[in-house]
Amino acid sequence: MMTDGKRYNNLSGYLRQVFGGKVAKLSIDGGFSCPNRDGHKGDRGCIFCGERGAGEFASRAGTLEKQLNEQIDLLSQKWKTDKYIAYFQSFTNTYAPVDKLKEIFEPLLKHPGVVGIAIATRPDCLPDDVLEYLADLNRRTYLWVELGLQTIHEDTAKLIRRGYPLKTYEEAIEALRNRNIKTVTHLIIGLPNETREQILQSAIYVAKTGTWGIKLHSMYIQKDTDLYEMYLREPFPLMTREEYVELVTEIVAILPEEMVVHRITGDGDRTLLHEPQWSRDKLKVIASIDKRLKELHIRQGSGIGL
Repeated sequence: MMTDGKRYNNLSGYLRQVFGGKVAKLSIDGGFSCPNRDGHKGDRGCIFCGERGAGEFASRAGTLEKQLNEQIDLLSQKWKTDKYIAYFQSFTNTYAPVDKLKEIFEPLLKHPGVVGIAIATRPDCLPDDVLEYLADLNRRTYLWVELGLQTIHEDTAKLIRRGYPLKTYEEAIEALRNRNIKTVTHLIIGLPNETREQILQSAIYVAKTGTWGIKLHSMYIQKDTDLYEMYLREPFPLMTREEYVELVTEIVAILPEEMVVHRITGDGDRTLLHEPQWSRDKLKVIASIDKRLKELHIRQGSGIGL
């Protein structure tokens, strides 16, 4: 159900309905690595991934307890709430033996304010024993698992060094669904050389997977990435804000009404951002999307079957 005056089912409103009040996400760094960085699949990560493994906004306070307290203190200045989702964002947060995962995740369940855990990972880092542990965790707390698909097109996947084929994502999302674990799928809008039609194909594909949630990221170029070096050598066309807004508006229409939209644009570290400059103003992008949806009388799900 759409709330917060939105024409799409945004995460904030969804969680407010589930928990009866505002729920804030605490960005936590669990100290994990990634098979695309430690030599197993590669040693430089995906080309858009920076030194912090997409965890630029995660806490750097040290222990998990200190990170939680730092994040709570920080967010208390913005929102009045005592309910939190511990969000493991940096790198690949199931890339460890189950005993290690338990050491990291289990203490969080004892924190009085933590009502759930969100785990960002890769589809190729979900062996059976990890899946069974996640299923157990899912029975004891509000859990979702995020998978970085980014695109369904294999040429683009190779270019960005994703490191796994589409079939691996399909197997992972089925395994999670069979265990009743909520899944969030990431798509990047505006990857190098992808056409508007290809981006829509990825969105249509994800709309049919049964994923519980989706994150739409506008592609931005960060200075501590290989994408930045690639762009300096051979600049490629970047989306304008207007193009991004139009495309996302169309994507919202084809998403199932019940799918939870966790993110509708991207916002990187401003000190590292190279291009596009319009991505600095996240609120303006979101407002532009909201305005365009209203102008075109589009709601999430209204375009399915068209």
